Amino acid sequence: MSAEELADFLGVPLNTVYVWNHRRQGPRAHKVGRYLRYRWAEVEAWLEAQAVDRVA
Repeated sequence: MSAEELADFLGVPLNTVYVWNHRRQGPRAHKVGRYLRYRWAEVEAWLEAQAVDRVA
C-alpha cells in the first residue's frame, strides 16, 4: 500500500507516516523508485506489536 493509503488506514496525517519512516518508527517501509510502499502483513504485525495489555 502507499503512504497515503497507510495514513488513511491508520487514521493519522500523511506527514506522521513520513516522520515515522524518517525516525525508523512505525511499519517497515520499502522504497519503490521514489515512493514508499508498505506490505499488509508488515503493517498488521506492527499493529499487533502496538497492542496495549490491559490489567482487569
